[in-house]
Amino acid sequence: MSSLYKEFLEEPREFNGYEDLKEHFKIKIPSNFNFAYDVVDRYANDEPDKRALVWCDDRGEEKIFTFKEISDMSKKTANFLTAHGIRKGDAVLLILRRRYEFWLFILALHRIGAIAVPATVMLLKKDLEYRNNAASIKMIVSVDDDKLMKEIESAMPKSPTVKNLVTVGGDRPGWVNFHREYEFCLPIFERISGSEGTTNDDIMLLYFTSGTSGYPKMVGHNFLYPLGHIVTAKFWQNVVEDGLHLSIAETGWGKAVWGKLYGQWIAGSAVFVYDMDSFKPDLVLQKIAHYKITTFCAPPTVYRYLIRQNLSKYDLSSLKYCVTAGEALNAEVYNRFYEQTGIKMFEAYGQTEATVIVGNFPGMEPKPGSMGKPAPGYDVRIAKPNGDTCGVNETGQIVIDVEKSHPLGLFSGYYKDVVLTAEAFDNGVYHTGDTAYMDEDGYIWFVGRADDIIKSSGYRISPFEVESVLQQHPAVLECAVTGVLDAKRGQLVKATIVLNKGFEPNKQLEIELQEFVKSQTASYKYPRIIEFVEELPKTISGKIRRVEIREKDNKDKEEL
Repeated sequence: MSSLYKEFLEEPREFNGYEDLKEHFKIKIPSNFNFAYDVVDRYANDEPDKRALVWCDDRGEEKIFTFKEISDMSKKTANFLTAHGIRKGDAVLLILRRRYEFWLFILALHRIGAIAVPATVMLLKKDLEYRNNAASIKMIVSVDDDKLMKEIESAMPKSPTVKNLVTVGGDRPGWVNFHREYEFCLPIFERISGSEGTTNDDIMLLYFTSGTSGYPKMVGHNFLYPLGHIVTAKFWQNVVEDGLHLSIAETGWGKAVWGKLYGQWIAGSAVFVYDMDSFKPDLVLQKIAHYKITTFCAPPTVYRYLIRQNLSKYDLSSLKYCVTAGEALNAEVYNRFYEQTGIKMFEAYGQTEATVIVGNFPGMEPKPGSMGKPAPGYDVRIAKPNGDTCGVNETGQIVIDVEKSHPLGLFSGYYKDVVLTAEAFDNGVYHTGDTAYMDEDGYIWFVGRADDIIKSSGYRISPFEVESVLQQHPAVLECAVTGVLDAKRGQLVKATIVLNKGFEPNKQLEIELQEFVKSQTASYKYPRIIEFVEELPKTISGKIRRVEIREKDNKDKEEL
């Protein structure tokens, strides 16, 4: 049996390059699609021994699951959930890091028609209270982490909708021991029909956005969402039939289902999960070599750490394709990775609200630093504030036209928030809030979040552009460029920098970095203020929170 993805295409054939893919790729929408039944169970029935998931951790434990095993285990988990009162439409918070139980629970919730709400282990009491009440969480499933579990317990007095706390670890007072009860559950769970069954429009998955500013919004995806990730896995990540794909992502954020579940399985690839205690680039490279990873996806930050290793020490010959997303990729990282491996990184751009919106696809020659071209199924353009389309190399906001058709994989609105939804979909387009420009070849180049653009002495300055220059200096490990309020210029350009090992912060290095930027780009873009820090503030998904730096700087300025 081959992979299933062609069965969901209007034209089940190979595509001849990007233009053919963009023009003719179209998903055939099933009348009632449910990923657990129509993909996982289909493999389990037709090819039960097909490898689905390879999992390992830092303590030497390893598990390899076939589709038959995943199918049976998720059915047992569905019986566990229904025994504890979970029904269609109920929201369950999954805080499982990279534990293999995540796959059992999310598939079980799909079977029931309940709403899976993945979350990170980094949440504190206040974060949990907000999520529990905003989404009416009925059950929380957690890893065995004492600090996290104490935070969950402390949030319970103000979380009236939560009825059960479940642990995938050992016994704990007040918690249900999942594995103890799971052993007595049957691996039989028939597809529910009628009014209690799922429909394509039902909410299947709910993500709280990273929240680079304000409270996180609730992004709801329906049961067709997994089909949108056919493009993600097959045509961007280029996963290999019966290969092994690794995406660096905790299950608490949207990138996990981009690279650890839906598209990969539909396209016939197994998923590799490394349940690491903390990110160590040498250990990740060891896993890639040992398990013969065929396709790899990670944010640019990860690649920045990898290229500082001696890559020749590792057998990376199994790698066929490497991609990146999650933040903008600068050309320096692309070039250094290519020099050491001979592999060209294929960048893409998307959001929690969507699948791949812009990307580098088969038949395209990547331009280092460009996000690529509009993805199949998405009508993307760069728009001026008045809605008109920008000219070549003119900066505007990335928008998606939805008036004629709503792209598969793009959410339909923010859960329980009509006002925010209306703002996002104003005038027949979805506003991403990100700015970019399109060059003469149709490639799109990221500029920044609309609210991150710096306006200094009449100039509009992209933080990413300055960061890309700074990233080329050997002293810079990570950096964030922001604007600081200034009476004369409106804003001053500031660089907040984490240094590489072997470099010490001092005035001489500060001047050297300023001169370096001046030598690489227009002089008005150089950072007039430089602050050296141990680490940058980031969202739970690892994105730099420039808003936090701006707010702190502006507050400090007001207090002077």
